Amino acid sequence: MGFDLDLTLADTRAGIAAVYDEVASRLGVPIDSAEVVSRLGPPLEQELAVWLPEEDVPAAAALYRSLYAEIAVPRTTLMAGAAEAVAAVRRHGGRVIVVTGKNGVSARETVDFLRLDVDEVVGSVFGAAKGVAIQQFGAAAYVGDHVADIAAARAGGALSVTVTTGAYPSEAMHAHGADVILRDLTEFASWFSVWCVPEIGAVSTVIRRPGRA
Repeated sequence: MGFDLDLTLADTRAGIAAVYDEVASRLGVPIDSAEVVSRLGPPLEQELAVWLPEEDVPAAAALYRSLYAEIAVPRTTLMAGAAEAVAAVRRHGGRVIVVTGKNGVSARETVDFLRLDVDEVVGSVFGAAKGVAIQQFGAAAYVGDHVADIAAARAGGALSVTVTTGAYPSEAMHAHGADVILRDLTEFASWFSVWCVPEIGAVSTVIRRPGRA
Protein backbone atom coordinates (compact mmCIF):
# COMPACT_ATOMS: atom_id res chain seq x y z
CA MET A 1 0.00 0.00 0.00
CA GLY A 2 1.28 3.44 -0.90
CA PHE A 3 0.53 6.71 0.86
CA ASP A 4 1.23 10.35 0.18
CA LEU A 5 2.58 12.29 3.17
CA ASP A 6 1.49 15.93 3.47
CA LEU A 7 -2.22 16.21 4.37
CA THR A 8 -2.68 12.48 3.82
CA LEU A 9 -0.70 10.95 6.70
CA ALA A 10 0.83 14.10 8.20
CA ASP A 11 -0.62 17.50 9.03
CA THR A 12 2.40 19.57 8.10
CA ARG A 13 0.63 22.91 7.65
CA ALA A 14 1.79 24.62 10.84
CA GLY A 15 5.38 23.49 10.38
CA ILE A 16 5.59 24.41 6.72
CA ALA A 17 4.04 27.82 7.39
CA ALA A 18 6.61 28.46 10.11
CA VAL A 19 9.51 27.57 7.80
CA TYR A 20 8.18 29.83 5.04
CA ASP A 21 7.82 32.65 7.57
CA GLU A 22 11.44 32.20 8.62
CA VAL A 23 12.64 32.05 5.01
CA ALA A 24 10.70 35.23 4.22
CA SER A 25 12.20 36.97 7.23
CA ARG A 26 15.78 35.96 6.43
CA LEU A 27 15.52 36.84 2.74
CA GLY A 28 13.50 39.99 3.25
CA VAL A 29 10.77 38.95 0.82
CA PRO A 30 6.99 38.76 1.29
CA ILE A 31 5.61 35.19 1.37
CA ASP A 32 2.02 34.52 2.41
CA SER A 33 2.47 31.28 4.33
CA ALA A 34 -1.29 30.83 4.77
CA GLU A 35 -1.69 30.87 1.00
CA VAL A 36 1.19 28.44 0.63
CA VAL A 37 -0.30 25.83 2.96
CA SER A 38 -3.68 26.10 1.25
CA ARG A 39 -2.22 24.34 -1.80
CA LEU A 40 0.36 21.86 -0.53
CA GLY A 41 1.47 19.13 -2.89
CA PRO A 42 3.61 20.47 -5.73
CA PRO A 43 7.41 20.60 -5.40
CA LEU A 44 9.01 23.21 -3.15
CA GLU A 45 10.74 24.96 -6.03
CA GLN A 46 7.43 25.43 -7.83
CA GLU A 47 5.93 27.20 -4.82
CA LEU A 48 9.01 29.33 -4.19
CA ALA A 49 8.90 30.49 -7.81
CA VAL A 50 5.57 32.17 -7.04
CA TRP A 51 7.31 34.49 -4.57
CA LEU A 52 10.88 34.81 -5.80
CA PRO A 53 12.77 35.48 -9.05
CA GLU A 54 13.78 32.25 -10.76
CA GLU A 55 17.47 32.80 -10.06
CA ASP A 56 16.83 33.03 -6.30
CA VAL A 57 14.82 29.82 -6.02
CA PRO A 58 17.68 27.29 -5.59
CA ALA A 59 19.23 29.17 -2.67
CA ALA A 60 15.84 29.70 -1.03
CA ALA A 61 15.03 26.01 -1.41
CA ALA A 62 18.34 25.07 0.22
CA LEU A 63 17.62 27.46 3.10
CA TYR A 64 14.11 26.05 3.52
CA ARG A 65 15.39 22.48 3.67
CA SER A 66 18.13 23.39 6.15
CA LEU A 67 15.47 24.79 8.51
CA TYR A 68 12.87 22.06 8.09
CA ALA A 69 14.00 19.55 10.70
CA GLU A 70 14.33 22.12 13.48
CA ILE A 71 11.25 24.22 12.74
CA ALA A 72 8.69 22.11 10.87
CA VAL A 73 9.08 18.55 12.10
CA PRO A 74 8.27 19.27 15.79
CA ARG A 75 5.09 21.09 14.70
CA THR A 76 3.85 18.15 12.62
CA THR A 77 0.96 15.99 13.76
CA LEU A 78 -0.79 12.90 12.45
CA MET A 79 -3.83 13.36 10.26
CA ALA A 80 -6.98 11.81 11.72
CA GLY A 81 -6.90 8.05 11.19
CA ALA A 82 -3.34 7.96 9.83
CA ALA A 83 -1.82 5.65 12.43
CA GLU A 84 -4.87 3.40 12.27
CA ALA A 85 -4.67 3.24 8.47
CA VAL A 86 -1.05 2.09 8.50
CA ALA A 87 -1.86 -0.36 11.29
CA ALA A 88 -4.74 -1.80 9.26
CA VAL A 89 -2.40 -2.58 6.38
CA ARG A 90 0.10 -4.15 8.77
CA ARG A 91 -2.60 -6.17 10.49
CA HIS A 92 -3.42 -7.84 7.18
CA GLY A 93 0.24 -8.58 6.44
CA GLY A 94 0.71 -5.69 4.01
CA ARG A 95 3.73 -3.51 3.34
CA VAL A 96 3.70 0.30 3.27
CA ILE A 97 5.54 2.86 1.17
CA VAL A 98 5.33 6.64 1.48
CA VAL A 99 5.81 8.45 -1.84
CA THR A 100 5.87 12.23 -1.58
CA GLY A 101 6.88 15.49 -3.20
CA LYS A 102 8.76 16.40 -0.02
CA ASN A 103 12.50 15.79 -0.24
CA GLY A 104 13.51 12.36 0.99
CA VAL A 105 15.44 13.48 4.07
CA SER A 106 12.61 15.66 5.41
CA ALA A 107 10.07 13.00 4.54
CA ARG A 108 11.93 10.33 6.49
CA GLU A 109 12.41 12.68 9.46
CA THR A 110 8.68 13.39 9.43
CA VAL A 111 7.71 9.72 9.24
CA ASP A 112 10.10 8.83 12.04
CA PHE A 113 8.90 11.71 14.23
CA LEU A 114 5.30 10.51 13.82
CA ARG A 115 6.39 6.91 14.50
CA LEU A 116 4.69 5.57 11.41
CA ASP A 117 5.62 1.96 10.69
CA VAL A 118 6.50 2.07 7.00
CA ASP A 119 8.88 0.01 4.90
CA GLU A 120 10.12 2.64 2.49
CA VAL A 121 10.05 6.41 1.94
CA VAL A 122 10.59 7.96 -1.50
CA GLY A 123 10.72 11.74 -1.82
CA SER A 124 11.04 14.54 -4.39
CA VAL A 125 8.48 13.11 -6.83
CA PHE A 126 5.11 14.56 -7.77
CA GLY A 127 2.16 13.51 -9.90
CA ALA A 128 2.79 10.77 -12.45
CA ALA A 129 6.49 10.79 -11.54
CA LYS A 130 5.51 8.94 -8.35
CA GLY A 131 4.45 6.00 -10.49
CA VAL A 132 7.92 4.46 -10.76
CA ALA A 133 8.28 4.12 -6.97
CA ILE A 134 4.71 2.86 -6.59
CA GLN A 135 5.18 0.23 -9.29
CA GLN A 136 8.64 -0.89 -8.15
CA PHE A 137 7.37 -1.34 -4.60
CA GLY A 138 4.43 -3.36 -5.89
CA ALA A 139 1.76 -1.24 -4.20
CA ALA A 140 -1.72 -2.31 -5.28
CA ALA A 141 -3.23 1.02 -4.19
CA TYR A 142 -2.00 4.55 -3.58
CA VAL A 143 -3.68 6.98 -1.19
CA GLY A 144 -3.40 10.76 -1.57
CA ASP A 145 -5.16 14.07 -1.03
CA HIS A 146 -4.21 15.79 -4.32
CA VAL A 147 -5.67 15.25 -7.79
CA ALA A 148 -2.09 14.67 -8.94
CA ASP A 149 -2.06 11.59 -6.69
CA ILE A 150 -4.68 10.06 -8.99
CA ALA A 151 -2.21 10.40 -11.86
CA ALA A 152 0.45 8.90 -9.58
CA ALA A 153 -1.66 5.83 -8.91
CA ARG A 154 -2.45 5.40 -12.60
CA ALA A 155 1.22 5.69 -13.56
CA GLY A 156 2.11 3.09 -10.96
CA GLY A 157 -0.60 0.63 -12.04
CA ALA A 158 -2.35 1.02 -8.68
CA LEU A 159 -5.86 1.70 -7.48
CA SER A 160 -6.38 5.40 -6.79
CA VAL A 161 -7.67 6.00 -3.26
CA THR A 162 -8.23 9.65 -2.34
CA VAL A 163 -8.94 11.55 0.86
CA THR A 164 -10.53 14.99 0.87
CA THR A 165 -8.27 16.35 3.61
CA GLY A 166 -6.33 18.63 1.27
CA ALA A 167 -7.43 21.29 -1.18
CA TYR A 168 -9.69 19.09 -3.32
CA PRO A 169 -13.29 18.11 -2.53
CA SER A 170 -14.84 14.79 -3.49
CA GLU A 171 -16.32 16.28 -6.69
CA ALA A 172 -12.86 17.16 -7.97
CA MET A 173 -11.52 13.72 -7.07
CA HIS A 174 -14.37 12.07 -8.93
CA ALA A 175 -13.90 14.34 -11.96
CA HIS A 176 -10.24 13.36 -12.13
CA GLY A 177 -11.07 9.65 -12.05
CA ALA A 178 -10.39 8.51 -8.49
CA ASP A 179 -11.39 4.90 -7.90
CA VAL A 180 -12.16 5.40 -4.20
CA ILE A 181 -13.04 8.61 -2.37
CA LEU A 182 -12.80 8.75 1.42
CA ARG A 183 -13.54 11.78 3.58
CA ASP A 184 -10.37 11.10 5.57
CA LEU A 185 -8.28 8.21 6.82
CA THR A 186 -10.72 7.42 9.61
CA GLU A 187 -12.69 5.66 6.84
CA PHE A 188 -9.68 3.76 5.52
CA ALA A 189 -9.65 0.70 7.79
CA SER A 190 -13.27 -0.23 7.10
CA TRP A 191 -12.77 0.24 3.35
CA PHE A 192 -9.53 -1.72 3.42
CA SER A 193 -11.07 -4.65 5.27
CA VAL A 194 -13.56 -5.04 2.41
CA TRP A 195 -11.10 -4.44 -0.42
CA CYS A 196 -8.44 -6.73 0.99
CA VAL A 197 -9.43 -10.36 1.56
CA PRO A 198 -6.98 -11.44 4.28
CA GLU A 199 -7.95 -15.10 4.46
CA ILE A 200 -6.77 -15.75 0.90
CA GLY A 201 -4.46 -12.77 0.43
CA ALA A 202 -6.41 -11.65 -2.61
CA VAL A 203 -7.94 -8.37 -3.65
CA SER A 204 -11.69 -7.90 -3.61
CA THR A 205 -13.47 -6.41 -6.59
CA VAL A 206 -15.70 -4.43 -4.23
CA ILE A 207 -14.77 -0.74 -4.43
CA ARG A 208 -16.56 1.69 -2.15
CA ARG A 209 -17.03 5.33 -3.13
CA PRO A 210 -18.05 7.12 0.06
CA GLY A 211 -17.75 10.46 -1.66
CA ARG A 212 -20.61 9.57 -3.97
CA ALA A 213 -22.91 8.22 -1.27
